[in-house]
Amino acid sequence: MKQQSVWLLALAAVLLVGCASQKGPAEQAVAGTETALAAVRHDAQKYVPDQLQAVDAQLAALRGSLSKGDYKAVLTGAPTVNSAIRSLKYAAEAKKADAELALAKAKDAWGPLSTEVPKTVDAIESRVAALSKEQHLPKGVSKSSLAAARSGVDSLKSMWSEASNASASGDFATAVNKAQAAKEKAAQIMRSLGMSF
Repeated sequence: MKQQSVWLLALAAVLLVGCASQKGPAEQAVAGTETALAAVRHDAQKYVPDQLQAVDAQLAALRGSLSKGDYKAVLTGAPTVNSAIRSLKYAAEAKKADAELALAKAKDAWGPLSTEVPKTVDAIESRVAALSKEQHLPKGVSKSSLAAARSGVDSLKSMWSEASNASASGDFATAVNKAQAAKEKAAQIMRSLGMSF
């Protein structure tokens, strides 16, 4: 009986030493994953927030295993979390590259629009002013289309102001969308006034 209890004590000591020897590597594994995730967090938050949330959950589970002393689970789970962090990094980089490309295209499109649309608005405004002074409207232009064009000019100016403000704040995608909408509305007004464009 005495010999059996000695064996049990020896086995418990071996298990305790085994667990203690895994504690350091487990803590290092969690610290390593935290550092790796911190390095990509900013871009991931901006470009792939859903994927970041999933990786955060995996890391939280890893931390939970560490706090419970389940070092084996930490050591077996850490490579999976690190793989998820690498995937997160690549996904964020791809989305960031797409966003930068879209921004470059929007900036390129903004240049011509920023000169073309204001000139068109000015031309429409001049045409509306000239037609408003005339006794007889030209063929194809009605009083109602002239009135609609007059209110349309105010709407165009407002749209253009929004586009300009968006470009001033660096949001070229929004600026281009608003400028395109203004350009399309201007084309409709020009047709209603018998103007060429």
